[in-house]
Amino acid sequence: QVQLVESGGGLVQAGGSLRLSCAASGRAFSNYDMGWFRQGPGKEREFVAAITWSGTIYHAGSVKGRFTVSRDNAKNTMYLQMNSLKPEDTAVYYCAARYQSLAQIPAASGYDYWGQGTQVTVDS
Repeated sequence: QVQLVESGGGLVQAGGSLRLSCAASGRAFSNYDMGWFRQGPGKEREFVAAITWSGTIYHAGSVKGRFTVSRDNAKNTMYLQMNSLKPEDTAVYYCAARYQSLAQIPAASGYDYWGQGTQVTVDS
């Protein structure tokens, strides 16, 4: 069992930066693939970024070059550094964890554990 808690959301001006954190409790954090997803107003939940247990990194095309995912296994924490934020990045951001899933990385259905979400609002 893994519990996930996101933090770091808030209100920022377009062009600004935020860093989200996802703190995990439970055992063997280093064995889990970790992902970030977001859901904007009136939109479906979408994949943002992920980092596997082995350190392989994925970013959605819409955030590539602006967002960077990372993890610190010693702190049981995953991060999402968000730079050059745009109004269309406004959403609730969720972190998620999966263990030994065969689903594709961007597929939300492959993740077993989810945080409660943190709101990111980008003001134009």
